[in-house]
Amino acid sequence: MKKFLLILSILFPVLTYAQKKKAAPSTYDLLIGTYTKPGKSKGIYVYRFYAETGRLAYLNEIDDVANPSYLTVSANNKFVYAVNETGKNGEVSAFSFDGKQGKLVFLNKQPSLGADPCYVSVDKAQKNVFIANYSSGNLTVLPVNADGSLSPVSQNVQDKGQGVNKERQEGPHVHIAQLSPDEKYLLYSDLGTDKLNIMRYHASHPQPLTPGTPASVSVKDGEGPRHIVFSNDKKHVYLVTEMGSAVHVYDYDGGKLKEKQSITLLKDGFKGQTAGAAIHISPDGNTLYASNRLETNEISAYSIAPETGELKLVQRISSGGKNPRDFTIDPAGNFMILANQDSDSIFVYKIDKATGKLNPTGTKLDIGNPVCLKFAPAE
Repeated sequence: MKKFLLILSILFPVLTYAQKKKAAPSTYDLLIGTYTKPGKSKGIYVYRFYAETGRLAYLNEIDDVANPSYLTVSANNKFVYAVNETGKNGEVSAFSFDGKQGKLVFLNKQPSLGADPCYVSVDKAQKNVFIANYSSGNLTVLPVNADGSLSPVSQNVQDKGQGVNKERQEGPHVHIAQLSPDEKYLLYSDLGTDKLNIMRYHASHPQPLTPGTPASVSVKDGEGPRHIVFSNDKKHVYLVTEMGSAVHVYDYDGGKLKEKQSITLLKDGFKGQTAGAAIHISPDGNTLYASNRLETNEISAYSIAPETGELKLVQRISSGGKNPRDFTIDPAGNFMILANQDSDSIFVYKIDKATGKLNPTGTKLDIGNPVCLKFAPAE
């Protein structure tokens, strides 16, 4: 008995320590990308987010960054990349990131070789950064150096074509460039040609992207594909369309997409102006959320059927402001943070995990032209 108690006394601190190590973080850094011109913003803002209460506290900001409208954080949490959406001659900026202080330090920037870059992503191995250049309709790849800085563009994929909407689809408009969960494929949407394109990704090749088979799927003419999200089980892809204000559900298997459902973001009979924007899934995989702008200014919540991936409307709720451009969900799945671009406001919503429904908490930040929200662990 004494021997057993001795062993237990030795093991108990070790087991307790292991449990603490596995516990989810209670604080995160919230990085906020903005438009600086025109607008009140100065650059990229960092706030500390407290996961247990939904509270936000200012940490840092980095100024003199022109229109850092979309951000991405590296898998090792050490680097942040931001597009500089500055018109015809777009750029991409690289920063080192100190998660403990929430501090960004500028490393370098490179031309994006396109106009109005609007999306940036990076692979897990920190080998390549991918840029969607909206106005010029091209996708570019920039190699990442060992220190996290960026090399010049190594590959430029130029889309061609147009759509039925002569004002919005006069040419190609690439809107997202996102890797599949296994990083064997990269999917990128083209609002101008109504296509979701599929590329094979070979991380170590000098030009890492080659067309998939098939190379694309199309949506209904004039819908304007925008952003995508993969289901947690990696079996489905969800695409939100900007002009169509709908969510398309696809079965996904090894770079191949098969559409199985399309569901509207709009109320029955709605005839006003709309523009679908962001799309994300709760950490538990049970609920999909999508934002809608212009005369709607709403967030829609849909339950996800576990077997089929199909969607069913749960709730529509006001964004509390104008143009809900982006939102994010904290890794614990307790809160949603929502950015209203045209009312310079960010709101926090509590998530009912049982239903997926959102409830405003009353927490608000006043930030000029917020357009992108990203969480990173606070070290």
